[in-house]
Amino acid sequence: MESICGAKCDECEFNKTCRGCKNTNGCPFGKKCFIANYIEVGGKENFELFKKELIKEFNNLKIEGMPKIEELYPLRGLLVNLEYELPNGNKVKFLDDNEAYLGNQVECKFNDENKKYFGLVANMSFLLVCEYEENANNPKILIYKSR
Repeated sequence: MESICGAKCDECEFNKTCRGCKNTNGCPFGKKCFIANYIEVGGKENFELFKKELIKEFNNLKIEGMPKIEELYPLRGLLVNLEYELPNGNKVKFLDDNEAYLGNQVECKFNDENKKYFGLVANMSFLLVCEYEENANNPKILIYKSR
């Protein structure tokens, strides 16, 4: 199984069910992956520039306690599509389980005995930063913004 973006497919927990984006023409989860499409249209070098710009945008948010972001990784939506509680008590997911995103998880710099993490997710049109406890419990959206 091979990826177009350089993701380490063999290390992915979905490697038994996913056929890889090279074998599926950039549709490993049933939909065209924006990362594969970006690389096919603009090349790997332009994709790396795009990723650097996203990293810069995340770092420019200056979120208290969030360490400097150094890398974003291709992630399946199923892994990052958390359920958030709205003020009215309803719970909602904002992402698509079958889409690919760029993201990362970093530990809050101000942790004590209750560890907190920041989850970062992005694609061509938005940035999302949330905060949660271990095992992605009690997620709260800090920033959801259009690009």
